[in-house]
This record gives sequence, structure tokens and C-alpha cells, in this order.
Amino acid sequence: MFSTESPSSALLQGLNPEQLAAVTWPPQSALVLAGAGSGKTRVLTTRIAWLLQSSQASVHSIMAVTFTNKAAKEMQTRLGAMIPVNIRAMWLGTFHGLCHRFLRLHHRDAGLPASFQILDSGDQLSLIKRLLKTLNIAEEIIAPRTLQGFINAQKESGLRANAIEAPDPHTRRLIECYAEYDKVCQREGVVDFAELMLRSYELLQNNEMLRRHYQNRFNHILVDEFQDTNKLQYAWLKLMAGGNAAVFAVGDDDQSIYRFRGAHVGNMAALMNEFHISEPVKLEQNYRSVGNILAAANAVIENNDERLGKNLRTDAEAGDKIRFFSAPSDFDEAQFVIEETKSLQREGKSLNETAVLYRSNAQSRVIEQALFRSGLPYKIYGGLRFYERQEIKHALAYLRLAVNPDDDNALLRVINMPPRGIGARTIENLQTASAETGVSLWQAACAAGAKAAKVAAFVRLIENLRTQVGQMPLAEIMSGIVRDSGLVEYYQTQKGDHQDRLDNLDELVNAAIEFKPEDSNFEILPDNISDDPAFPILAFLSNAALESGENQAGAGEKAVQLMTVHAAKGLEFNAVFLTGMEEGRFPSEMSLAERGGLEEERRLMYVAITRAKKRLYITMAQQRMLHGQTQFGIVSRFVEEIPPEVLHYLSVKKTAYDSYGSPRQTAASKDKIIDDYKQPQTYAGFRIGQNIRHAKFGTGVIIDAVDKGESARLTINFGKQGVKELDTKFAKLEEM
Repeated sequence: MFSTESPSSALLQGLNPEQLAAVTWPPQSALVLAGAGSGKTRVLTTRIAWLLQSSQASVHSIMAVTFTNKAAKEMQTRLGAMIPVNIRAMWLGTFHGLCHRFLRLHHRDAGLPASFQILDSGDQLSLIKRLLKTLNIAEEIIAPRTLQGFINAQKESGLRANAIEAPDPHTRRLIECYAEYDKVCQREGVVDFAELMLRSYELLQNNEMLRRHYQNRFNHILVDEFQDTNKLQYAWLKLMAGGNAAVFAVGDDDQSIYRFRGAHVGNMAALMNEFHISEPVKLEQNYRSVGNILAAANAVIENNDERLGKNLRTDAEAGDKIRFFSAPSDFDEAQFVIEETKSLQREGKSLNETAVLYRSNAQSRVIEQALFRSGLPYKIYGGLRFYERQEIKHALAYLRLAVNPDDDNALLRVINMPPRGIGARTIENLQTASAETGVSLWQAACAAGAKAAKVAAFVRLIENLRTQVGQMPLAEIMSGIVRDSGLVEYYQTQKGDHQDRLDNLDELVNAAIEFKPEDSNFEILPDNISDDPAFPILAFLSNAALESGENQAGAGEKAVQLMTVHAAKGLEFNAVFLTGMEEGRFPSEMSLAERGGLEEERRLMYVAITRAKKRLYITMAQQRMLHGQTQFGIVSRFVEEIPPEVLHYLSVKKTAYDSYGSPRQTAASKDKIIDDYKQPQTYAGFRIGQNIRHAKFGTGVIIDAVDKGESARLTINFGKQGVKELDTKFAKLEEM
């Protein structure tokens, strides 16, 4: 039997009208605005297959650019299943991957040896450290990471050292180092990631013959995640395309969340203008989420002004409403996540399909702790567990030395961290002395201190910590370490965004404040251990070690997925918990101060909402520890932008939990630092720190109150609307 269907109709089967229009677009440039869950990968891949099958292009005349290796592999696999072609011959890969291919082919023109090596980020850092040494520049003057960040940022802007203006002496010094760095790389025949891109761009720009060759070769250039391209990537694409190629760019301006990495959302408008695209093709049919979730996402993103504009729709049912829970504290919030996850598990839902999202990394600690104590396995996607993070391990190494200075590993970790001018040679001498005399590195350092001033200063720092053991509470020792070690100052002065690391160090101090040694999970404690003045510290350190290793799900084991909203981009889950939804946390306080910052945060919120397929929980905490102080939170403006008809407000369970997930005792806490849980005084039925709603001003938090007998005068912070004084007799206030 002959099939009456043409092969192409089989290829186009099952596409909706918008997808079909995009896949079969005539051979001219297009911008496809693909909303979350609208089948973007399918459209891209089917477009390539369609171009090949209808003989509009050959494997040699197509270039497809993705952002991640994972996306490139997925496209290769899908293409191979659709159409019998030699995929290897096609230029399909990431920007860096394709530039690498290009430089291998034309290494001679690029002035590179045939066997040039690629430096990953660690290799690049080592080379920079070596360079600073030869230039005799101490790490205190220019930190290696600062120089690394500077070089990469300049390259991504397409600038060599000779093209940068120096506004001040420090920048001049950085530019000189960058020029030297380029020389060393050239001499050693090595290329860093940013160089792959810049060198390819320069070669295309300067070599007309080569440029013409490629512009004649590729008649179709397809680009994925176009909203994430930076200026250099876009400039490179333009050179490759010339005036002939049809550029088919797929992206979503509402999901552009990498501004901090140089992503330039303006590339979309530039593409439309420079490639004469009058209207974007919009993919607005969503195949991921139920109706209520999409209604929320659409309503939130509508508040951004500079959008190309689209509205997601679905044929799916409205589904469950979004569950909103305002928890009394961050412990209660974490506990709520645990209980709901367990109930999803009982319903037969897989833990792999449950994700907990947060705006900043530090928020994971309280959630990790609750998961650990409940025995639920979890994985942190795209990141490290709290106690495995570099800055946490540094700070804990100081704490280990306070109770046991002979711990060589801990000493080696921090003797020059943050950099205090104790170089590799000095450390080698200490190791030799320790081996020869059979003593620990600490004892060798004490002996060497007489001759070496920098070692002596380190010894004094540790000695000072040792005197505090048993004299001061753990929380105070911990906050002293973070401050006196110089770690905070170090991360504050490093180039690039280290706010995450600073937040994590803050969170470590919170962990020490909340910690109760007697509740720690030790199966068998030695007799009289609690009499040891170092006991709280030992218990805290053991706890940290256990929490970092335990419960980490093994390969193939089902686990709750924890991640920042940034890390969640491109992923989807049946159930999503979006936590910490307070004003100043999400949107983050820092973003509110930057131009365009709030819009970027709102796009991030849009990404967060659209990760959920079936069920979305949004949670907040009315109070949490911040910088060792109790802070009262008010609900994020983004929650207020969600239509109330798609929200289901959950009420607070009456049991309050302590930090260990056990019902909290109402007896007064013996530890003064966390004496925040006394029965709060009420004012006409309201209490300070409570969240309320007002018809005109929206949601606010009560920050002060005066009792007036029959009524009370409340001072309420309404976030965007400012602080108001209202009398309960006249003002209609709803409890939340």
C-alpha cells in the first residue's frame, strides 16, 4: 500500500496553528516569542527537519545555536528520530561549542597553535594567580577572582585591554594585568571560554574572505533562548548571517533573567529592526500548566511595561487553585512544606516531581534542616547543600580550630583564606617543620611565629578564638568568627556578585543562634560530655557534618528537588513550592534600587510560577531571623498581583513548631537570644508582626500599636503604600 500522505505532513502532524506557522515560515528572518511550556524545542527541531525534508536547506547550510549542552543533545536526539540525516555534519551546538569548532578549523588565521587548549574557570584562576605572582602584585591589592571577573566581563563586551578607558588607578592596574594575561595565554597557546567567542568574532570581522565564505555557506541560522544572548554573541551572529541568511530566533522576553550575566533583552528589539521583522510569531498555547497557574503568571507579568506582549492560554482545565500560606515563622513555613510534601507522597506523587524554589541560596538552610529531620531525601539542583558551600566550610574551619587547633585540614583551609599574605612557600616550610619534628601544623606555626609576622598574626587570631570557648555563647563566637576572620570583608570587596555568600554567612550565624546542643541528633553521647565547655561547638560541628552528608539522595533515588528560581529555568514539576514570598526578599531589596531591577524580578516570578504543572504553593513567613535579628515580613507585591479568585488562602495550624520540627513548648525559652516566642500581647485582637489586609492600601504588617481601651491605634507598613496609622474602630482590617 502506498501512503497518500507526504512525508512532510507526517512531520507537521499534531502541531497547533501557531507552531505550524513558525515551523513552515518562509526562508526569511523571524522572531518566535515562545511562552513558557509552549513547545519551543519542538518548534525549533521540527523547523530544522522541515527545512531539510523540503530541500530548502542541507545539513551543511544550517547552523543551530543553543545555550546549554543539554539543549544541544536533546535537539540532536529529537532530530535523529525525525529524519535520517548525518547530524554530526551539522553545525549544531552552544555558542562556545561552535566557536571552538570554528577556531580549530581556522587556528592559523586566528594566530593559535593547532593543539590549543581550553581553560575552564579553575584553570583560568590558577593562571591568573601565577601571573599576579610574576608581576609581584599581592592578592590583597588585586584578588585573583576580581581580575578573573574583570577580564571575562571585558571580553564579553568585545573589548581588548587597549580599548578600555581607565577612570581611576585601580582600573588602570586591572587593564595592565589584562594585557599581560592576554600575552601569557598567547604564549602558552591556551584559550579561556570568553576568548573562544571574542577571538572568533575578531577573526570574522577582520578576515573578509572567511566572513564571505560563512555568509555564503549558512542560509539558515536558528537560535534558541535568544533572550539570554549578550552583546558579543549577537554581534557574532550578525557577522555569520551577513545579508543573506534567514535568522530564526526563538525566545521569551518574559523569561529574560540573566541580566547580571550580561544578557541583553534589547537584542530582541534590535533583531526585529536589523533583520526587518515586522511582527513576532507568538506561541501562546501552553502545554504544561493548568488554567489557574497560567492566569496567575499572565496577571503578574502584565505589570511589566516594556514587553513584546503575549498571553499564555491552555486547553487544560482550571485545575486546583494556587494555595497561599502565610506562616508565623520560617520554621513553620518549612514544616508546612514537609507536611504537604508527605501528603503528596501519600497520594502516590513522586518526590522527583516536587520542587521547592527560593530567591536566594541562603534560604535553603531552614528548609534543608526540616527535610533532614523529617527523613525526606532531597537534592539541590545546580548547587551545593548549605554546609558544603565554600564560605560555610571556611567559617566552620575557624570554629574547628577554636576547639582543636591541631586539625591540620582546617588550618590549611584558612591559614590564607581570606588572603593574608601567607604564601605557598611559607606553608611548605610549616609542613616540612611539622614532618621533621613530628608536631601538628599549628604547633609549627606557633614556633615559626617568632620570625614570620603574618603567621604570628594568624596564630593570635586563633588564640583569641580559643579563649572564647566556654566563655561566650556559640552564637557570639560564630558571629565573631565571620567578622574577625575577615571573610565578610573579603566577599564584600571581591569583584562580581558575592551577595549569596554573604547571605549564607549570615544564615550560619542564625543557625548558631537557634542551635540547641541537647537536641542534636547524637545516638550515643559520651558520659559527662555536656560538662565540656566546648560541647555546644562540638555538637554544632557534628550536626553540620551530618547534615551535609546524610539524606543526600543517591543516584536514581527519588528526592525532593531544591533550587533557586534561576536554577529552575527550563524545568517543570507537578508540584512547586515557591517560598519566602515577602517584600524585600522577592522582589529582592537590592533589585529595587537598580534601574529595571523590579522588571527583572517580575520576570523571575513569571519563570517561578510557570514551572508548576498541576499544583503551586506560595508561602511566606511573618517573621524570620535576619542578621541575627527577628524581622517581620509583609507579603510580596507579586502575590498581590495574582487575581484573588485563583488563590486559596490556607489558615495557620494552631501548633507552633520549634526549629527541630517538634511542637514548640510554651514555657519561656532559657536562651535569651531566641526569646522571641513569648505569647504576644494583643491590641483589640491584633498583634505586632501580624499581616493584615485593607481594602484601599492592600496587605500590610503591624509594626507598632497603642491600646486605647475599646480600640487600638495601629501603625501599619503597607509596603509600596507607605506606613499608615489606623484606628481599629474605624478602619476595616482583615486578618490574613
